Amino acid sequence: MEEADFLISARWIIPVEPHGVVLENHALAVRGGRIVALEDAAQAARRFAGATRLDRPNHALLPGLVNAHTHAAMSLFRGLADDLPLGEWLGEHIWPAEARWAGPEFVRDGTELAVLEMLRGGTTCFNDMYFFPDQSAQAAITQGIRAAVGMILIEQPTRYASTIDEYFDKGLAVHDQFRSHPLLSTSFAPHAPYTVSDEPLQRVRKLADELDVPVHMHVHETAHEVATAISDQGRRPLARLEELGLVNSALAAVHMTQLTAQEIDALAAAGSSVVHCPESNLKLASGFCPVARLLDAGVNVALGTDGAASNNDLDLLGEMRTAALLAKAVAEDATVVGAPDALAMATLNGARSLGLANEIGSLLPGKAADLICIDMQQPATTPVYNPLSQVVYAASRDQISDVWVAGEALLADGQFTRAAAADVMERATAWRDRVVSGHD
Repeated sequence: MEEADFLISARWIIPVEPHGVVLENHALAVRGGRIVALEDAAQAARRFAGATRLDRPNHALLPGLVNAHTHAAMSLFRGLADDLPLGEWLGEHIWPAEARWAGPEFVRDGTELAVLEMLRGGTTCFNDMYFFPDQSAQAAITQGIRAAVGMILIEQPTRYASTIDEYFDKGLAVHDQFRSHPLLSTSFAPHAPYTVSDEPLQRVRKLADELDVPVHMHVHETAHEVATAISDQGRRPLARLEELGLVNSALAAVHMTQLTAQEIDALAAAGSSVVHCPESNLKLASGFCPVARLLDAGVNVALGTDGAASNNDLDLLGEMRTAALLAKAVAEDATVVGAPDALAMATLNGARSLGLANEIGSLLPGKAADLICIDMQQPATTPVYNPLSQVVYAASRDQISDVWVAGEALLADGQFTRAAAADVMERATAWRDRVVSGHD
């Protein structure tokens, strides 16, 4: 008999690795925040006879979802400027609002709100790109979620930093502050090729190599961005990044709606990741990422919600469904981006894009116990023929019953165990009143 902190038995277990596999009547054992076994339920019950038993007879157990791109604090701007194209949305509404309101307290409160929403929807890890990343990190620690926080860079003064040197200094301080925390990691997060010039990007490349961290960046988000770069600089943004040495295995390029066959091949050869944000791209009419072609070429494609100001939710289950359906329409092929591919995009591929594939993203012994249970005995998911397909195409976030991060239950039977949800939402409503009134 071996020791385990708890043993979860579920009707179906979807480990993500191996790809497309569904295990019936199995159990998963957790000890010290890590998965120690995944095997037949009866065998596991004998092997871990002293462990606390958690029986989920109508549920699917799978890895926690990985939101590979978001701006968490922007949950406080949800619905502020809807139904506008990207340039107008950013330049005339979002950037002015950020200049007025996006200080440390705003970021902390907005991130805590976003974390509530993400946990309730089965997201156990999020990758954040926003100002005051130290506040995002502290909010994640408070709520117990796993986070990758971005050392943001943008060549315009904000409430966070006035110069590019200050951005670097503050970002590196965040890296040093949280580098040993078990639930936190960092990446360089230059905003976009059109907002960061060559010299800072060269510094990013050098420092990312030295610190062994990813580089997370909006790239080829719209046709206008690419056309402007060609007009102003004589080459496409991705070609410029390639010349600067940034197209490599550390790059996670977000959006990528404008890609040639040669660019797809270059991304595949370099081992770069693409982070697809389908609902934000649809809402802002930014274009269509060629997901099927990227996957076929061997590119790691992860999934992100983007911020709640442009989505307008942080529902990665919904994003997964949209990604699968949109990819079929874009490719005009119903067979591409099947349910196993979509689930991998929302779990293991996201972990790979963050450099965390050895830690999270699948249910392999030795990995962190970042887990979710989905109650499949609900009208929307009954009857169940293929549980993996049912998770992708039918399940909704209100069916998430349990969420664990590093073995800690953060959602149990649909109830938060750590978060003070009422207080977080009260603070969010107060921010709405301040933004509307224009007064502190």
